[in-house]
Amino acid sequence: MNDSLSNGPAATVLCVGDIDWADAADLLARHGLRLNQVPAGEKIPGSYWGEPEAGIIACDVYVRDDTPVHSMLHEACHLIVLPPERRAQVHTDATDSVPEEDATCYLQIVLAGQLPGVGSARLMADMDAWGYTYRLGSTKAWFEQDAEDAKAWLIERGLPVA
Repeated sequence: MNDSLSNGPAATVLCVGDIDWADAADLLARHGLRLNQVPAGEKIPGSYWGEPEAGIIACDVYVRDDTPVHSMLHEACHLIVLPPERRAQVHTDATDSVPEEDATCYLQIVLAGQLPGVGSARLMADMDAWGYTYRLGSTKAWFEQDAEDAKAWLIERGLPVA
């Protein structure tokens, strides 16, 4: 999997400005996170990949209207999979653990299904358009056929898988 920044598909993916802010903020709040809006053109605090990618610092997720929804969910899920004491220490880079990264990708797809106007299918298509890569060729194939370890990791920690 690779979630590197790619400028080409930016216009084709769903962005935070395309969805209801309250829905996104409520979804993150259910997991103990705060969604913070960064004004257009300003630097996004805690962004690992740089603008327009989302940023994370402790329990805060930072986005602009041009931040892809998949990026907002991915960074939020990095925080959700961590125990509270580890969340508090996060600034920009949440983990270098492959199991945590896989669980993060799985959970962002699950949470997209709970976000009005997004849905899991749209999020997986956006992940593919942005440049995430999986050995089975698509995010959907990975999620449906090759993510048992990520799902088990989430279940072991009492996190949502559906």
